Amino acid sequence: MEAYVHKVQYYETDQMGVVHHSNYIRWFEEARIDYLEKMGMSYDAVEKKGIISPVVSLNCEYKSPARFGDTVFIVTCLKMVSGAKFCFGYEVYDLKSRKIRATGESRHCFLKDNKIISIKKENEKVFELFKSYEGVSTTIEGIY
Repeated sequence: MEAYVHKVQYYETDQMGVVHHSNYIRWFEEARIDYLEKMGMSYDAVEKKGIISPVVSLNCEYKSPARFGDTVFIVTCLKMVSGAKFCFGYEVYDLKSRKIRATGESRHCFLKDNKIISIKKENEKVFELFKSYEGVSTTIEGIY
């Protein structure tokens, strides 16, 4: 699976001319949704089954700033899957220099009717799909 690619937009920068810190979190979400779609599991499809997966914790470490006009790619990895929760890891790199811009992680749980569920018990097919991607990272092969 190819890593998610994003071109930095002017509105994503702050007065100092660098990407505002909040945008890295948005990029994590974009990369996560892209990853799920590539594995054949869109948010829409899961939500139609009445299952949602909110973020329960998130962290981001900023390494070096991205700027307007830069293109970044985000290596995304489904780091862990259990019955009730899962975790994604993210690494943001500059496309040209390959310099790391940020790293992060998001943790999620599975909910149905606002109650935590075991996806393994609720929908074993979804659980098995998630498990088959555990530890799989996107790559930069084929990106420019």
